[in-house]
Amino acid sequence: MPGPLPEGDPVPADGSLPGDAADRAGRNGFGVYVHVPFCASRCGYCDFNTYTADEAGQEGYLDAVLAELRLAGKVISPERVDTVFVGGGTPTLLDPGDLARVLDAIDATWGLAPGAEITTEANPESVTPDSLRALRRAGFTRISLGMQSAAPHVLAVLDRRHTAGRAPQAATEAREAGFEHVNLDLIYGTPGETAADFATSLDTVVAAGVDHVSAYALIVEDGTRMAGRMRRGDLPFPDDDVAADRYLAADERLTAAGLEWYEVSNWASGPAARCAHNMLYWTGGDWWGIGPGAHSHVGGVRWWNVKHPSAYARRLAGGDSPGHGREVLTDEDKHVEDVMLRVRLRDGLPLTGLDPAITARMLSTGLLEASAYGAGRLELTLRGRLLADAVVRDLLT
Repeated sequence: MPGPLPEGDPVPADGSLPGDAADRAGRNGFGVYVHVPFCASRCGYCDFNTYTADEAGQEGYLDAVLAELRLAGKVISPERVDTVFVGGGTPTLLDPGDLARVLDAIDATWGLAPGAEITTEANPESVTPDSLRALRRAGFTRISLGMQSAAPHVLAVLDRRHTAGRAPQAATEAREAGFEHVNLDLIYGTPGETAADFATSLDTVVAAGVDHVSAYALIVEDGTRMAGRMRRGDLPFPDDDVAADRYLAADERLTAAGLEWYEVSNWASGPAARCAHNMLYWTGGDWWGIGPGAHSHVGGVRWWNVKHPSAYARRLAGGDSPGHGREVLTDEDKHVEDVMLRVRLRDGLPLTGLDPAITARMLSTGLLEASAYGAGRLELTLRGRLLADAVVRDLLT
């Protein structure tokens, strides 16, 4: 189950922001995240803010989302919306017509920029050719499908419900429906996964012809069903050396297929195929997160909504913000986040403001690209990517 939210400072009932934060909304880009917290079942490794039908119903959810959007429209007035990302959960458990209503409301509130990237996540079994065509007609330009693995026994350990062949089939159907960009997600390092299993997964995503792949090492969060199985000894814990081998295999196979890394865990066929919404997160942009448990950042203020759909709906039905808590980021907070996120990007970050002794040592040990360093930027080598967390930790000590 998802863990508790941080407390933070109180959020005013009208959602208003402190200082001049509202006036600065969108200066570095603006996006909207919509959280759909419903899933047909919960995967054993998942600690996201999600609920099955037995835990929370969908009734009233759409009305609450539209109510939060009306509140948001009174608080900030960015020039345009550059990106929309509908995540979850499984957004495609909702009718495409309901998702279209949300997009229309976002457009009516702030205006979608010409060529705005509009993404929905989906589980492969939750879409059909008809629903994909309806989503495309609604305005979605990008879809991210949770494949995780091409090996049936790995999917079983992860408690995934779809068959091994369904994800690439759904990717093909999405392209045929007119989606401009299609992503497949992989998880590597699952107990029982072999090098051959992962090689098959990589071959499968390449054969599917997608223009974006995300590949993440399995992280076992406290409180999940998988964590319990590992504590009992039913499953072994993930192995860091195995995860490193899988990452190297992913980078080699995806690069050979024409997909270039642009963030440590993400590869795309070119700049146009990169996830613009995630880039907004990683480069200090603003976004309003709508839905239960959603997080937002505008003008240096971060806040987060109450988690349960019922509590979220009650707040909005009473005319109040669903915000649970917030914080105003200090200059030091901003620096820390900037380093943590930009280090992971292919474009890196300027050396200005970083300890020259530490960066010089990183260069000498092969963690940084020499040509970029000479031009005044910190960019990771392949070895640096494998040790990205350690690089960040050293830079911030």
